[in-house]
Amino acid sequence: MKVSAIVAIGLLSFPFAGVSAQGVNDAQIASIVVTANQVDIDAGKLARSRSTNDDVKAFAELMITDHTSVNKSATGLAAKLKVTPQDNPTSQSLKSGGDRNLAHLKTLRSAAFDKAYVDHEVAYHQQVIDALDKTLIPGATNEELLDIFSKVADGTTEIMCHPGYVDDAFAKESVYNFQRERELKILTDPAIKQAIQNNGIELITFSDI
Repeated sequence: MKVSAIVAIGLLSFPFAGVSAQGVNDAQIASIVVTANQVDIDAGKLARSRSTNDDVKAFAELMITDHTSVNKSATGLAAKLKVTPQDNPTSQSLKSGGDRNLAHLKTLRSAAFDKAYVDHEVAYHQQVIDALDKTLIPGATNEELLDIFSKVADGTTEIMCHPGYVDDAFAKESVYNFQRERELKILTDPAIKQAIQNNGIELITFSDI
């Protein structure tokens, strides 16, 4: 029996084919995906070579591995769909921000470098979430998630999601808010739970890897 693990985390790893969007086409969405992941890869490589903190180096290595994998999948899907990534204001903003961050990090050493790198990673992932929310209309359908479960391969697979409950305070603090409740509803749908069981999938967290 196939046993695959789904790690539900907040990485940028969404399919751009058929995604509804405001003012962007599939080629531009592809560029946003590739650029956003490359920014994380470049920062991770710098942290891996500059940091002297084992935890920071391990985190950087994880960012490199995960985002490289996502980009490989994204570019493969783009090629299959005959979509050439097209530069656009969102991808340009992500790249320019990544370049500025690298230039700043290169001026730092030791603990100051580690803190700046980790702080930027937290802020950057929020920027990516904002880009998803403001530029794309996020949220997979149950049918899309069921399709992912039916095709998952042996090993460890990551699915990007941010499920949760939203109160008034949180709605004001985060632009990615009520979509979280929709994700929670999808993930707790009995059909989804049954699909997980039928496909021999084990749900795990990073502590299990």
